[in-house]
Amino acid sequence: MPKRRDQIRMTDSEVWSFIEQQKSMQVCTLNRDGSPHLTTLWFAVVDGELVFETFTKSQKVKNLQRDPRIAVLFEDGTEYAKLRGVTVNATARLYSDPGDVERLAGAVMLRNTPGLTPEQLGPVAQRMAAKRTAIVVPLEKVVSWDHTKLDVDY
Repeated sequence: MPKRRDQIRMTDSEVWSFIEQQKSMQVCTLNRDGSPHLTTLWFAVVDGELVFETFTKSQKVKNLQRDPRIAVLFEDGTEYAKLRGVTVNATARLYSDPGDVERLAGAVMLRNTPGLTPEQLGPVAQRMAAKRTAIVVPLEKVVSWDHTKLDVDY
């Protein structure tokens, strides 16, 4: 009999499809005292990696500068039998060079701002780049679950 964990695991294509359907991701970094700092952010996928941007002076960036370990979560479902999610544990890469931030923040903005044209994006992303850091999260360790794959009522 297959293990329940194996039954609910998503395939790679299901993971990517699920991530693409999400608007936000929950981001967890570690505070100086080791406690979690959890927040929710918009994101984009660039070259097969998760990307978000935030103010350089934010607690997230300060935490990642000190300790680049990061965890992110995507989840949905309001009933146990319909719960789905993906977590990623990784070592974040931080980009503060304005050109890098402009490119990566631009991808986040384009994904999450309906109606924004590439022509409008340039000046906005350029202004943002001065005070922001872009963070790239490679998919190093991925865990997924999709309870809709089970033939069991709860």
